[in-house]
Amino acid sequence: MSNSSSLYLTGKKEFNFLTQEKNNNLPKWTQSSIKKTQTIKKLVCGDGLHFLVWKKPNKLELYEKDNEKRKYQLPKNETIKDIVSSRYTYLILTESGKVWSLAKSNRYKVVPLLDADQSTFEEIRYVTFFEEKKLFVNSVIMGLASGYYLCNGDQLYASGSNGQGRLGIGKYGGQVPMPVYVQDKVTKIFAGNSAFGFFFTTNNPDLLYACGNNLYGQLGIGSIFAQITPTAVKNIKGSEILTLGLGRLHSILITNEGQTFSCGHRRINGLGVEKLIFTLIPQLKEKKAVQLAIEFKGNLVLTDQNELYGWGFCRLYPTYESKNENNKLPTKIKLPSYFTNYLESKDQVRIACGTRVCFLYLDFKNTLSQDLRILLESKKFCDCEIGTMGNQIPVHKDLVECRTKLTIDQIQNKLFGGEKPINKEQTLSFLKWTYYDEISDLEKLEQTFNLLELTFPPSVDNTLEKDIAQLYQDDDSKDFKILVTIEDEDLDEEEEDEDEKANYEEIPVHKFILLARSGLFRAMFDYVNEKDNTNKIQDYTNKSIESLEILIKYFYTNSIELTSEKDAELIVDELSDAVEYYQLNDQCNFENELLKIKKQFELN
Repeated sequence: MSNSSSLYLTGKKEFNFLTQEKNNNLPKWTQSSIKKTQTIKKLVCGDGLHFLVWKKPNKLELYEKDNEKRKYQLPKNETIKDIVSSRYTYLILTESGKVWSLAKSNRYKVVPLLDADQSTFEEIRYVTFFEEKKLFVNSVIMGLASGYYLCNGDQLYASGSNGQGRLGIGKYGGQVPMPVYVQDKVTKIFAGNSAFGFFFTTNNPDLLYACGNNLYGQLGIGSIFAQITPTAVKNIKGSEILTLGLGRLHSILITNEGQTFSCGHRRINGLGVEKLIFTLIPQLKEKKAVQLAIEFKGNLVLTDQNELYGWGFCRLYPTYESKNENNKLPTKIKLPSYFTNYLESKDQVRIACGTRVCFLYLDFKNTLSQDLRILLESKKFCDCEIGTMGNQIPVHKDLVECRTKLTIDQIQNKLFGGEKPINKEQTLSFLKWTYYDEISDLEKLEQTFNLLELTFPPSVDNTLEKDIAQLYQDDDSKDFKILVTIEDEDLDEEEEDEDEKANYEEIPVHKFILLARSGLFRAMFDYVNEKDNTNKIQDYTNKSIESLEILIKYFYTNSIELTSEKDAELIVDELSDAVEYYQLNDQCNFENELLKIKKQFELN
């Protein structure tokens, strides 16, 4: 597979700088000339001729017309959680709850920095406001020149332009350069980088709120009056929403069941008529939507069958048919043949759109690889070292031996026991492949493989996913046990002490798997006294051993496999909160696996 084959674009001529096309416009999907695009985690379009690509846990690349690609790297201890944009501004949220900004200008005071006027694309800048106020940022969303921040779990803050009352602070217009408190008990926030408003849900599952500009009824509240304070949306429950996006004059939402609703301007809402409340789009009624990309006047919707529909600003889209007047109704969009060839694979299609361009790419995101990358970079809980004296690098023994099929002693002797041991740079190149399949230096890695007498390049049977999945079957090498409480109903409560009433069953596992995959287990290990050298840990979740065994197997295989409906009901019920409780990075994949189980066994 070519390294430059997974990113396609279509749109106006200004984006020809990304392709080899000589045409004035890009009327069809055109392959990008950007290299190594299969590592894309997220692509974010700003306004104008630039966009930001998130590739590695703390690295970014900015592509801009008439400029060379710009590269950025956050501090090594920071891992990117999400990126959002508005006009010439990008906000980056990290797992530590911190916010960083990348801005070409700050005309509307959207960057929450005291000296934000000095912002340029030259560097990423740290937003100190939230740390100073002791606020942990859970999520961030941007509207047009405005930012919305969910902090400390449920506290909503907003900053930037308050034109059309879009910040929800009870005022109309003005600039708010530093985030101000809006409301608490907020669970999710939704906006759009061309929108003069936003939506949010609260811990009341029945309610969805909106505020801001409403000239065409785009807030779905049944009127056309602007709202300077949050107002309840009619006929849609907050708990029903999978995703929601705002354009300048309309809004689109997708429900948990995959139905697509819209309201607002008739030419771009997909209905062809003006609507002041969210209305089901007839052309998509029989389709299950899973993704939404929305811009000023354009919409893209992807279904669970990898069918792509577009409408609104459709001269950007290569469609099967153009009989709809001005393409104002959902129209099926042709996919490049490359995507058609890979739709049955594990890779997932991703969509993004800006005011001048639409992007289509395959998401090769591997959460197992991401988890193990973080484990290597953290250097925590390593149980051995490799390298020469003074240049040893801590590693996790089971993982290294699993990938190479060699013992640590054999690796140490072959790489560092001769007259010319490999240097630290070459060792790190080897470990990048070992932990997350990255080949950062082809020549150095080949030299290392030759010293280890391993076949180079690695075969398709020697990938990280396959090696870790095979490791699950290797009970002899499992070095750790999870203790699960099993209540004994035969014991007499009056005769037995509380401690004696509890029996335990053990689930064997490799310790590094728990450390890599679960934030909860990492935190638990932090409390274990290293001097005790314990190889057991107690699980206090009150979940069944069947559920925990399924979860542990998922850590190795990234899939949930069941054979009976009885197991399915139990697993779906007990693991519905696993992403949050066990602090898993791969929320999307895990929840998709649970949805497959529900569909397979027809569970509600």
